[in-house]
Amino acid sequence: MAISWPARIQDKGGIRHQFHHVIDIVPTILETTGISPPEVVDGVEQSPIEGVSMAYTFDAKNANAPSTHGTQYFEMMGDHAIYHEGWIASTKVMRPPWDVLGGVGAQPADYPWELYDLSKDWTQSEDLAAKHPEKLKELQAIFWQEAEKHQVLPLDSTVATRLIAPRPSITAGRNVFTWTAPLTGTPNGDAPSVLNASYNFKAEVEIPKGGASGMLITQGGRFAGYGFYLLKGKPVFTWNLVDLERVKWTGPAALSPGKHTLEFDFKYDGLGMGTLAFNSLSGIGRSGTGVLKVDGKVVRTQKMERTIPLILAWDENLDVGSDTGTPVDDKDYQVPFAFTGKIGKITLSIDRPKLTPGDEKKLMEASRNNRASE
Repeated sequence: MAISWPARIQDKGGIRHQFHHVIDIVPTILETTGISPPEVVDGVEQSPIEGVSMAYTFDAKNANAPSTHGTQYFEMMGDHAIYHEGWIASTKVMRPPWDVLGGVGAQPADYPWELYDLSKDWTQSEDLAAKHPEKLKELQAIFWQEAEKHQVLPLDSTVATRLIAPRPSITAGRNVFTWTAPLTGTPNGDAPSVLNASYNFKAEVEIPKGGASGMLITQGGRFAGYGFYLLKGKPVFTWNLVDLERVKWTGPAALSPGKHTLEFDFKYDGLGMGTLAFNSLSGIGRSGTGVLKVDGKVVRTQKMERTIPLILAWDENLDVGSDTGTPVDDKDYQVPFAFTGKIGKITLSIDRPKLTPGDEKKLMEASRNNRASE
């Protein structure tokens, strides 16, 4: 048994290698609807949709039928297990769930195993690993076979770093992005990230007679994200810090009709995500100073004492010209909040921090000191 995923076009180095566990929803849907999955999508050859259909359970005559789940595996952040014909072998949990840095450098292949006979002990109260070492070896061998077959390897026990590890994306390797027209619905994974970095938004707009309002560019929403917009004609840049605080830069006056250039420039104070390689959170979520400019003139400067450290909401988008998700501040506006002026061009430039040799030396020393004190 293995994972089933409907968006298999993302299979190549995408979501699939993040978590592995059993999902039988897709095979069941395919059987009940009679749909055959395509072998190729947009020129990309699709991986097989693994899993066992549960459609047989819908028929009352099969109420007492034996399960078709002969074998299935589980893997998540290094923890792994295998079920096979009534037995389950699983590794002991080696990291408290609240320890997001736990597992860095750990070897999941060395985790201790437990063994349970589910036909007699469905609560998994009696570990039989010592009594039945041959059965444990049998199940361990099956797990590694399944793991290799279904692309689970290599096992990865990291948490925070794994969640934010770069994956194939149209933004990879780029630091300058330009939009010349409204564009909505860019997924979070394909949107440029401004977290833990310095950046500059420059919006060239044209305001009609009577003024304008609406969203210029936004990513995220109610529970974390930013928005650059005009509110009753005044430029506003808002950072929503996981719905706990909203930091705003607001211009003093509504923009007059005609062409204007609006800028939001942010200088980040931290060392950046490079510190995660040294098992340190010291470089992320740090402070920074934002400056709002109108036609080259500074109209608001404010320091943000903390920033979002890892990710924005996965279920939100990056939108230009309106907001198709949730608002970063529903007291200011409601979606879609389409911009009523004209967008000439919006440019985002990102300057990501780079660790110096001196920074790396300090981080390595701190890492060694932390291990010595444990």
